[in-house]
Amino acid sequence: MRSNTFGSVGRMPAIGATVALAAGMLLVLPPTAAHAAAGAALPFTSVEAESATTTGTKIGPDYTQGTLASEASGRQAVRLASGQRVEFTAPRAANAVNVAYSVPDGQSGTLSVYVNGTKLAKSLAVTSKYSYVDTGWIAGARTHHFYDDARLVLGQNVQAGDKIAFEAGNIQATIDVVDFERAEPAATQPAGSVSVTSKGADPTGQGDSTQAFRDAIASAQGGVVWIPPGDYKLTSSLSGVQNVTLRGAGHWYSTVRTSRFIDQSSSSGSVHIKDFAVIGEVTERVDSNPDNFVNGSLGPNSSVSGMWLQHLKVGLWLMGNNDNLVVEHNRILDTTADGLNLNGSAKGVRVRDNFLRNQGDDALAMWSLNAPDTDSSFENNTISQPNLANGIAIYGGTDIAVKNNLISDTNALGSGIAISNQKFLDPFHPLSGTITVDGNTLVRTGAMNPNWNHPMGALRVDSYDSAINATVNITNTTITDSPYSAFEFVSGGGHGYAVKNVNVTGATVKNTGTVVVQAEAQGAAKLGGVAATGVGVAGVYNCPYPAGSGSFALTDGGGNSGWSSTWSDCSIWPQPGQGSPDPDPTRNLLKGRPATATGSQDVGSTDGSSYSTVVDVQD
Repeated sequence: MRSNTFGSVGRMPAIGATVALAAGMLLVLPPTAAHAAAGAALPFTSVEAESATTTGTKIGPDYTQGTLASEASGRQAVRLASGQRVEFTAPRAANAVNVAYSVPDGQSGTLSVYVNGTKLAKSLAVTSKYSYVDTGWIAGARTHHFYDDARLVLGQNVQAGDKIAFEAGNIQATIDVVDFERAEPAATQPAGSVSVTSKGADPTGQGDSTQAFRDAIASAQGGVVWIPPGDYKLTSSLSGVQNVTLRGAGHWYSTVRTSRFIDQSSSSGSVHIKDFAVIGEVTERVDSNPDNFVNGSLGPNSSVSGMWLQHLKVGLWLMGNNDNLVVEHNRILDTTADGLNLNGSAKGVRVRDNFLRNQGDDALAMWSLNAPDTDSSFENNTISQPNLANGIAIYGGTDIAVKNNLISDTNALGSGIAISNQKFLDPFHPLSGTITVDGNTLVRTGAMNPNWNHPMGALRVDSYDSAINATVNITNTTITDSPYSAFEFVSGGGHGYAVKNVNVTGATVKNTGTVVVQAEAQGAAKLGGVAATGVGVAGVYNCPYPAGSGSFALTDGGGNSGWSSTWSDCSIWPQPGQGSPDPDPTRNLLKGRPATATGSQDVGSTDGSSYSTVVDVQD
């Protein structure tokens, strides 16, 4: 979604930061009876650096906007000086790794890699080139996007229990989390397909392969374009893509180097893109540039699967006809804005089983501009570390579903999930019909909004620019370690529009910093089966704004526990764990509190003071 700066109204200035388009902790939670586990089924296992053995320094936990620890998975990481190392115990058989790291601004270097004490001939290149993004036009933003990802095929197999170490060369490096994966062998060319190399594409990445890709697409109408193992450089975007499959040998083997892959306003559809990497060169965010993997339309009945998308502004910025599009089993990493945005007109779109890390805006968004998004869903995605805005944001639309997603570590100006009538531009189509928010798990989500000078909850329902009249059903939610509140009902534009027809049924809330319910708008919600433990201040903050705009009615649906008290003084904001003055955005909001992850266990820790986030799933 495009960024816009709005003026302030009384106590509630506009968000002014969630921008257009905007991932860490991998965790499988045991499902409740008859309910699916949250998050994607992923082919790798992640281990947090703070849970590994190190000669470096652990940093965090810290929730302060603009710090390295606050942007890290689990709000903790390990800083290495030159010659220091961090050693991981492999959690599974693997032959490839992906490392989330940060190095000082303006610097590049290498990490040496050791397997069971033996140094590999290969090293891992690290750079700040794609980090330290400034978006001065976004109110409340600071320099952000400190981390990046670097991947490496080890050239040998490691087994569970083997030791893999990363040692800083002549550079300081901060290691956040490492993904361990067994990369399957490269696929072979499908019979009857048209190889881009047969049209002159250069697999060394030296020559320009743009025309070869165009010629292969033209020759393969109704068939398959084959992208063999190699690196391919494109110097301009592709258009006129329709009725064709673009397939690689796997994202570890076939890589396209371009910041603009497909840019087209329409297509007859049946475009299927799968199994290769598109890695760009986007180092800053320029919203007027279409620096996206897909910008516009793939047409009806299309799909995107098995892709590795990195160093772009946006993964997929979708406009026009994308009816029945399926986006699944992809990794979208290190974008300067959104991971994916359905920018109006989406019908029957399914975005599922994707992994997103380190987005510079909403990781997944629907924005009903020009025409409503309808009957579309975000399901079973794992999202970590959106460092400016929300994990998932629904801005308007009709009959939308957000189900079984795992979202962790939102950093600034956003919630884990936002259901909102913030329009940004006109013509906007507000929420209508039934909005289903079911089975989601939110870990360390919600953040201080410096424009408001008060916090945003883990799950926010926001009548920003107009009243919410849709039915919003929020069910089977788990919220853990929110630095502030669990559920927030607010009119973020400061106009006091009503939030109505909200039903919260079945929620487990653990260790909220302030309150379980943060009600700041007129309207009503019914809450039942909401069980809270470790509440920081009080059960409810109920102070609608502007004063006199109306009251917010909380109806007890039965089965609630652990949050019966109410914050009594609407003139001040509760401080996490204490309830004193307004939170200060520059301080550590949760100093002394562990950054725990629901269901996770330490790897290599014996005292329980640090927490890993690890998942082991089927290949």
